[in-house]
Amino acid sequence: MSWRSTRASGQANRQVAVADLGSNSWRLVIFSYGDGPWWKLTDELYETVRIGAGLAASGRLSDEAMARGLETLSVFGRFARANAIPAADVHVVATSAIRDATNGRDFLERAEAASGLKIEILGADQEAFYGYVAAVNTSTLTDGAVLDIGGGSLQLTRVEGRQNTEMASFPLGAVRTTEQFLSDPGPAKRKALQRLRDHVDEQLSAAPWVTHLQPRPPRLVGIGGAVRNLAAAAQEAQGSIDLGVQGFVITHAILRELISQLAALPASERGTVPGIKPGRGDIILAAAVVLERVVDVCGFAGIEATEAGLREGVFLGRVLLSSASPLIADVRGAAVRNLSIQYESDLRHVEHVARLSLQMFDSMVQAGLFTPLDDERELLWAAAMLHDVGMTISYDDHHKHSRYLIESAELPGFDPRERALIGQITRYHRKGVPKLGAIEPVTEVQDAKLLDRCSVLLRLAEHLERGRDQSVSEARLHTNGDGVDLHLEAGGDLTLPRWSVERYGDDDAFERVFGRRLLVG
Repeated sequence: MSWRSTRASGQANRQVAVADLGSNSWRLVIFSYGDGPWWKLTDELYETVRIGAGLAASGRLSDEAMARGLETLSVFGRFARANAIPAADVHVVATSAIRDATNGRDFLERAEAASGLKIEILGADQEAFYGYVAAVNTSTLTDGAVLDIGGGSLQLTRVEGRQNTEMASFPLGAVRTTEQFLSDPGPAKRKALQRLRDHVDEQLSAAPWVTHLQPRPPRLVGIGGAVRNLAAAAQEAQGSIDLGVQGFVITHAILRELISQLAALPASERGTVPGIKPGRGDIILAAAVVLERVVDVCGFAGIEATEAGLREGVFLGRVLLSSASPLIADVRGAAVRNLSIQYESDLRHVEHVARLSLQMFDSMVQAGLFTPLDDERELLWAAAMLHDVGMTISYDDHHKHSRYLIESAELPGFDPRERALIGQITRYHRKGVPKLGAIEPVTEVQDAKLLDRCSVLLRLAEHLERGRDQSVSEARLHTNGDGVDLHLEAGGDLTLPRWSVERYGDDDAFERVFGRRLLVG
């Protein structure tokens, strides 16, 4: 990961604004960032401008659409100035509708004069690149593809070893395909849906590489409002708890069900489907059909949603990361550290708790005391790093505060199940018998045992670091007959950690989970 340091120690955190002028919606977001490094989205304005309305038929931006755009850009400019963001730190990018319109550049000249903003038209390859930067830095995608669907176009980018190797752009955006094939305000007719499916298949055939992705089935990460809305609708349909759509996979079967549900409704009522925003309701069916065909034709297992979009791609690629190699080396690790820094955790303390937790975890696995699940070690580390974020609210019940802060965070690279488990592990790092409770619907069969093991080890590590002075340099667990010996190496006085473990370490919990008594050596 190559982060660019942009401020000296002691200076105020910096802010940048990024505005995405899409074919359907326009959004201006403000990112705050600083040393550590850390970054987060801190404010935004959103407007359904529909600048691309009627473009497919006329090739021009309509007077009505341009009027909406000028009004919105005027507000965006005032918002950036009100937040005292220098002009050099305001990035305004326009995509396919303005790029393709014969009067697009004329409109931008008027818009720049009226708003005081400098506006850049992204080429299709640039648009795809920033979508790729957003997706690959908010997921664990290594090989597969990135999909970015907007109002006017669809971009697919091939990813190999996390690098973008090929790109294709298709005129398959949600506004464009709605106007071409699904403009009837009533329930969608089967023939119209089939014509759209045939059109998508024909367009995809122009880029043969999209059907030869590896591994099989290839992995697909999708960005864009349509992907997020469909993921939210799928979660609602499944009765899932609200953990956000970051990392949620929309399967082919789910897409089929959503298409059937949406097609049966008049266009004006599709925005009432839970998870679908009203401003996107009339174009969401076309987007769902396009995505369903991409998944089917290209052989994807599903579409993995990410909360990030073009805006995050521009911010990461132009501001936070090195433009020569805009990749975060460890997405999950960076996400955890970013959240920990945002909530001003005592990094020396939480990092040491994490170190002790993993030392004990590894020693128990080596001793054959349990067989961990594939992602168990990393979830334990993440929980240890984040167990104190709730302190920013209150020391009392901070374990509970930590849980809901983690569940509410996007934590790029982690899916809803993983975020829920990390939060639940932190919930029980102080006391109580761990239970899945409300998160059970998103968990897997063995997750109750994972929660038990990780909660006990995190609780034990917290007691060993009770003085926040790293007095225990190493902690290992070894079998001893029917018991388990806790061997400690000293980095300082061990009086406090021994006292804390013996008084509050909850030997009964250790024996309940691991079937052996804990013996402090």
